[in-house]
Amino acid sequence: QVQLVESGGGLVQPGGSLRLSCAASGSIFGIIAMAWYRQAPGKQREFVARSTSRNRTNYADAVKGRFTISRDNAENTVYLQMNSLKPEDTAVYYCDFEVDGNYEYWGQGTQVTVAS
Repeated sequence: QVQLVESGGGLVQPGGSLRLSCAASGSIFGIIAMAWYRQAPGKQREFVARSTSRNRTNYADAVKGRFTISRDNAENTVYLQMNSLKPEDTAVYYCDFEVDGNYEYWGQGTQVTVAS
């Protein structure tokens, strides 16, 4: 069973940076896109960033200019570089791999807390 394993979350002060990683525990074929979502307490899960197999990226307006998504296709790994973090970025961050056949793999989530 393939799993997505996230790492890199933690506590950071406002204005700080974190880099999240998400790696597949096994081989995944037919990846269409890799993405990040987040869910803050009491809120619905929301889109953060997405990178397609053709290296097209798009971002939520709330993170544009501060977050950067990148990927290592050979390692089936996706990253999220988060700069200029704000308290409102506090959430559990989830990675998502979209694959052929309208199937998705989700990570277990990693907590990011932005507080002074």
